[in-house]
Amino acid sequence: MTKLEEYYNKFNEDKRLNSRYGRIEYEVSMRYIHKYIDEYLKQNNMKPEELKILEIGAGTGRYCIPLSEEGYDVYGVEPVKHNLGVLKAKKSKVKAIYGNALKLKKYEDNTFDIVLVLGPMYHLLSKEEKIQALKEAKRVSKNGAKIFVSYIMNEYAVLYFGVKEGHLGESIKQGKLDETFHCTKDANELYSYVRIEDIAEFNEGAELKRDLIISPDGASNILRQYLNKLTEEEVDMFIEYQMSICERQDLIGAGAHTLDILTVEK
Repeated sequence: MTKLEEYYNKFNEDKRLNSRYGRIEYEVSMRYIHKYIDEYLKQNNMKPEELKILEIGAGTGRYCIPLSEEGYDVYGVEPVKHNLGVLKAKKSKVKAIYGNALKLKKYEDNTFDIVLVLGPMYHLLSKEEKIQALKEAKRVSKNGAKIFVSYIMNEYAVLYFGVKEGHLGESIKQGKLDETFHCTKDANELYSYVRIEDIAEFNEGAELKRDLIISPDGASNILRQYLNKLTEEEVDMFIEYQMSICERQDLIGAGAHTLDILTVEK
């Protein structure tokens, strides 16, 4: 069993995305996914059931199952057997298989209209692996397809784990942060933290064109204890607030996550 499997055998991703801070990330991400799906369907004169969606790193189905329930033809790849088992036990219409982002050998070239990569970049630690994952996502995508890629941001790691949890000094001494406060490859054995300029390098390496990059959750992860004190109505207001600022380029790098929206050109 890999360390990633051991981690997700205990970690409940559904619970995280259903928490108040996780719900903000989920709601904003899904609004943008739906926006681009609607545009793609109109541009290509397609019916919803004709649209093929692949989620790479499908987890337990938080994103892919609702999309399948909307009538899209949805496929999923998941490297953690526990997560895959949970996904399949939900008995959705998602066609889920075991596999990983680096080699999507079960899928032919030019198959999918929408590809979601909403988890793999968290755990692929090297630049080379990230570019390979993007290249595989591109390979199985049709020309003109949209790819959605999530990352965890460097400054979130510094602010949350370094400052809020009090590990800043030891992180520098242990070589987990370099002189520019960029997380090194030794920062975390499971998670990768990146900056906007890193993401641009990954896209360049995979020859993918960006449409838009947003921060789906902004400061909500750091503010989770305060979000828990809000009423449901106030949480809804915060979601609208995040929607209103999520495209602001001056704020993106400081959020916990980014969602990079790419177009495939072949």
